Amino acid sequence: MTFKAGVHVTLRPGIADPQGLTIERALPALGYEGVSGVRVGKMIEFDLDATDAAEAESKVRGMCEQLLANTVIESYTWSVDAGEES
Repeated sequence: MTFKAGVHVTLRPGIADPQGLTIERALPALGYEGVSGVRVGKMIEFDLDATDAAEAESKVRGMCEQLLANTVIESYTWSVDAGEES
């Protein structure tokens, strides 16, 4: 069965986010006032073959821990949705 996976990776609280700070400083110049706490992350989406949802979730968790997120400075959330049977 094919599953749709989505992983959202962000810097952990307390880790400096220079991209977020740059965006936060630029927004008022574009007319967007009152924006604070901007954090930049990444979204990774992919299809995954697995026998069931539990296996798909286990694979995604492993991918996050081993490659997709630097768990020293980043945190992540993920979702797995059933796709079509292959």
